Amino acid sequence: MSRIQANLLLTLAAIIWGSAFVAQQVGTGNLGTISFTGARFMVGGLVVLPFAILQFKKVNTVERKFVGSDWAILAVTGSVLFTAAALQQYGILNTTVTNAGFLTALYVPMVPVIGLVVLRRRVHWSVWPASIGCFVGTYIMSGAEQVALRLGDFWVISSTLFWATHVLLVGYIASRTRAPLVVATFQFFVCGFLGLIFGAVIEQPGLAEFESALFGIGYVGVFSVGMAFTLQVVGQRYTQAADAAIILSSETVFAALAGYLFLAERLTLFQMSGALLILSGIVAVELLPLTRLGRPRALD
Repeated sequence: MSRIQANLLLTLAAIIWGSAFVAQQVGTGNLGTISFTGARFMVGGLVVLPFAILQFKKVNTVERKFVGSDWAILAVTGSVLFTAAALQQYGILNTTVTNAGFLTALYVPMVPVIGLVVLRRRVHWSVWPASIGCFVGTYIMSGAEQVALRLGDFWVISSTLFWATHVLLVGYIASRTRAPLVVATFQFFVCGFLGLIFGAVIEQPGLAEFESALFGIGYVGVFSVGMAFTLQVVGQRYTQAADAAIILSSETVFAALAGYLFLAERLTLFQMSGALLILSGIVAVELLPLTRLGRPRALD
């Protein structure tokens, strides 16, 4: 798969995630945040499981054997995913879809910084201005002109460190195992298991609570988890984590569009300029490495 094809998969994932913000806000019924997170990831894991089993048999037999450290890294990846998703879901319920979508994109500038400092992984120079542009665009889109943030916004912001870590872990383990569907499914089940266990202890939901959230669990589980997160893992095998983070940040634009279409949330011209900055950053990181200003680079 080429880098362009991989990035198109990441863009499709961003579109699905952006639209799913609406379902995450209005489709949870009376089910608690942690239990909803666990249920939707369990559904996503079941959706991809048959394909993951086939891929595991092929890779484990022909390409490379899975070892204990692979499963350990996958368990950590799923745990980080659970923490990020639970914090974000709690925030979504206490803010607007638009704010939640754009504030989630704050993880974008964190990815190249963490990659450089912790992993010593260099990126193309265009990633830095593109990341800054996405950061500023996120700030504008969150309603910077009004200064005040809602309580839910701070929960969404707290999730961004875990989203940044998750992007780096996914890129690493997908390349290492050469089995993106296995990576996706295993992390889904880890995340789902943790969500249901912690949810049972903390929220103690009954059958009626799960029934009230069936639509949200089904929609988000199949599309946002089963499809979009799998597209992310597949795409990240063939492109760099910093590039992936910038492209995936476009979910914020699609979240705002979904909020406009389904929840009557409106953007000011000032906020629209933030969306333009984010889209400009995505275009820059895609095209500049292919021009005379930058050479195509090999993946780490």
